[in-house]
Amino acid sequence: MRKSKIRGCLGGLLVLLALGAMRAAPASAKETWDHVANVKEAAKRLAELHKQKGSAGVLKFLDACYRTQTLSSSYTPGMESCLAQDYMHSQILARIYARIPQADRVRMGIPAPEDIANGMGQRFVATFKQYKMSVKQAEDFKKLVDKDGMPIFVKSVFPKQNSGGKDHNAGKRDAR
Repeated sequence: MRKSKIRGCLGGLLVLLALGAMRAAPASAKETWDHVANVKEAAKRLAELHKQKGSAGVLKFLDACYRTQTLSSSYTPGMESCLAQDYMHSQILARIYARIPQADRVRMGIPAPEDIANGMGQRFVATFKQYKMSVKQAEDFKKLVDKDGMPIFVKSVFPKQNSGGKDHNAGKRDAR
């Protein structure tokens, strides 16, 4: 139940924040790139970055990504990649942290899943406002990432285990 609550919280938050941010904003210019291919590539790059640098490295990268990409006056494939990677990472991180009891999260100094969702929501609202994205565009973006990006990221970061319950890649990752 908690897992679906977090998933619903993140998705619902995205749409609600977009609704509040747009207030009949005009649609942005027509994008000319392949959104599906861009999101799939963003998922692959995110998975590789996560494998190499962990969650802390991803967060550092996303901060730099937003700082760089928001300098553009128009919505670009790079900005779409930042948003997609932020969305995928935030969803997975929130799901993982939701499994940790609150007292343990506090002791370990890690944020609550709701705080992760709120932080992502604030970044998305700022971006949606800047590029005058419509609610429909925000909803379509979420569906695109859920369908075409998230499976790639999850499969790469959390590979299936063999029948014995051991992850074949565990030793390889630990040896780094």
